[in-house]
Amino acid sequence: MLCIMRTTISLNEQLSKQVRRAAAAQNLSVSAFIAKVLDDALKQRAPSEPPAFRLVTTSGSRARSGVDLDRPRSVDIEDDETLFGLRR
Repeated sequence: MLCIMRTTISLNEQLSKQVRRAAAAQNLSVSAFIAKVLDDALKQRAPSEPPAFRLVTTSGSRARSGVDLDRPRSVDIEDDETLFGLRR
């Protein structure tokens, strides 16, 4: 069952003119136009704010010696070689 609620809103003169023009342009009554605009606005969900970026570092103040930070995969390769005894 559709329940219609009547309410009164106050608009300044400029906004009132804009609403009437926009409603007429869409061939809607002012009431129907306002209801449509409000419905559309409420359906849009505000994008959730992404969690803050947190940089996790290890202890120490420098990179390991011999590690080229421009080639980050080299760290993984070195760790794998050590872990799996693949050092040449």
